[in-house]
Amino acid sequence: MQEFWSVTTRVFPAFILALAGGVLSSLYTVSHARLCRMISLAAGTLLGVTLFSIIPESRQVLPSWQLVLPMGSGYAVFYLISRYVFHVCPACAASHFDEATTHRFGEIAAGMVIALGLHSTMDGLALACGIKDGASASLDSSMFFAICVHKVPEGLALCALLLAAGFRKRIALTWVAIVEATTLLGGAIGLWVIPRASELWLDLLLAHVGGGFIFLALHAVFGELIKHGKKQVLLYFFSGMALIAALTIFVHRH
Repeated sequence: MQEFWSVTTRVFPAFILALAGGVLSSLYTVSHARLCRMISLAAGTLLGVTLFSIIPESRQVLPSWQLVLPMGSGYAVFYLISRYVFHVCPACAASHFDEATTHRFGEIAAGMVIALGLHSTMDGLALACGIKDGASASLDSSMFFAICVHKVPEGLALCALLLAAGFRKRIALTWVAIVEATTLLGGAIGLWVIPRASELWLDLLLAHVGGGFIFLALHAVFGELIKHGKKQVLLYFFSGMALIAALTIFVHRH
């Protein structure tokens, strides 16, 4: 029961923040410059949690080669989905959602739901991994913070895409809720997996999640660097990394 409430108090706020991003997008026009800042900050937090929490945590159990392989698989899975199905993250690929994309939305809707559903499921699973036996408080807190920061621009971008494709606000928000509900599904899968898996397999899964985060972070920041001023993108990107580093240090000391 304690694990149930621990996971619920992490995945549910992440889900609500994604919905809040969708609601904001339906009520106000969010400029791409503002979205760019949010995307860059979120990308920095995802890379930060990987570098400062996931890798150090996994290295306590896994030798280097066992760490590199699942991280590579996490990166490869998101790369292949983005290349052959659909971008796994609307916020990370916001610069790619041009007018042509919205006009052919009917052709890509199924691929989008599959890709974003897998992405959000991984988010929920990552949040559940933060409370596994032996996990440090810094891993738990930094994972929660990074994913929550990431969820707001994700909801914003997804709802904006749906509205641009001609959906009414209520329908667009319903689809945002359906897609983002897979975050809750990921948490439920984590609840089932964590008691049954060994520490080795949980650390392999954590490393796999970290590889996916690296893909999301790099994909997002490089996409924004092409479209926007480098100073703004890099400032917010490194600010996100600095926030995670500061949070990790603070939790370690307390």
